[in-house]
Amino acid sequence: MANLRDEAELFSLQEAFDLFSQGKSTFGPYWDHVLGYWKAGLECPERVFFITYEEMKGDTLVHVKRLAKFLGKPFSLEEESKGVAEEIVEMCSFESLSNLEVNKNGSNKTGLKNSVCFREGKVGGWRNHLTTQMIESLDRVSNEKLPGIF
Repeated sequence: MANLRDEAELFSLQEAFDLFSQGKSTFGPYWDHVLGYWKAGLECPERVFFITYEEMKGDTLVHVKRLAKFLGKPFSLEEESKGVAEEIVEMCSFESLSNLEVNKNGSNKTGLKNSVCFREGKVGGWRNHLTTQMIESLDRVSNEKLPGIF
């Protein structure tokens, strides 16, 4: 969370959380996006690759191979034997990406530093930054907006 604090503090964590919970964010209502893509993935699995962060972190190599197949570019036997998929997993790892110069010091077109996108790279790390009340609220909204999905 320290990276987020480096930016000009426009909102407190509580204010940002409240806005997010109400569906007010730069990119629109989070739950509407997730639900829309989840449904699209069920209806057209050949066109929408839906995966959660938790799934990806659970077995990254399996999901990199699934993604390659989804994109119509499955790994060849030669690529498999040379460990190409494993190299991709390493290059795309949290450690590798968070240490790239562009992600340490670059900014996006809105001026927000790229580094704010990197915290710990662990599943459930957000629980270390939210209050018990925030977690309960998030669970309630998630269960209401995404019933039975997660």
